[in-house]
Amino acid sequence: MDDSIAHPSGPTRVWEAPAWKTMVSAGAAFLLAALMLVAGVWKTTDPVGAATRLHQALVPAWLSLPGALALGIAETFAGVLLVVPRFRRWGAWLSALLLVAFLIYIGINYSALQGEECNCFPWIQRAVGPAFFIGDLVMLGLAALAGVWARRSEGMRGAALVLAAVCVFAGVSYGVNVTQQGVVRAPKSIAVEGRQVALDEGRVLLYFFDPECTHCYLAAREMGTYKWNEVKVIGVPTERAQFAPQFMQDTGLNAPYTTDAAKLRETFRFGDPPYAVALEHGQQVAAMTVFEGDEPQASLRQIGFIP
Repeated sequence: MDDSIAHPSGPTRVWEAPAWKTMVSAGAAFLLAALMLVAGVWKTTDPVGAATRLHQALVPAWLSLPGALALGIAETFAGVLLVVPRFRRWGAWLSALLLVAFLIYIGINYSALQGEECNCFPWIQRAVGPAFFIGDLVMLGLAALAGVWARRSEGMRGAALVLAAVCVFAGVSYGVNVTQQGVVRAPKSIAVEGRQVALDEGRVLLYFFDPECTHCYLAAREMGTYKWNEVKVIGVPTERAQFAPQFMQDTGLNAPYTTDAAKLRETFRFGDPPYAVALEHGQQVAAMTVFEGDEPQASLRQIGFIP
């Protein structure tokens, strides 16, 4: 009688990892998720600033904005997947893929980027060098711990819905950024080398720069060769204002500078310099984040600031 009863050929209980492995996996996942979400949400909520930093990391100008949006979506998506146990392994592998791709890119461009700030995460200053690779390898280790001991991921439809929600969030954020840059008015005046200069009269170009930034130096040297159509060019050092006079002299831009950078940055929001704002009677008519190829020359010519 017993022989007629069908018995299962394999184990009836799903195997589970030991509790300590599950805890380590979850801890690593939450640490990595925090990093991914901070980096991703920052890029999706400030795509222009993120694009500027990508461009400074030698990403072509035409690719910097879509690249910033794509990275922001991918990092945010990976962060969310890491938080949800049934998606955790997928999130770990996606995070690892992003980190490996980033390490390869920096390795290929290491000689050109060595010593440069690589602000992939807001509020964290990281220069490209040996410590940079160590930090990313630590994150890669977290991804491995989160993925290897996580349960097998399932639910493709649910993950697709998460991705769709992240894409909608990125699209809305980008739309808000574009809308906010629609009509911007500068403060009526700022202090320029000890005197008040009106910004609501005629044409003004505000050039934001860091005197120790190579990209800022090259952009200023290029603009120093332009002939201006009755334009007041004013430098705005965002850091180390004491070096601004030497910077202006060395680059040949030879423009006066203001120490009201904080006041101006309340109105004009951007990531890292170089950055330029063209004003006409106090209203912004153009903002320039690209300083390579025919830019900003083409944009300045289009609005009549140079012949």
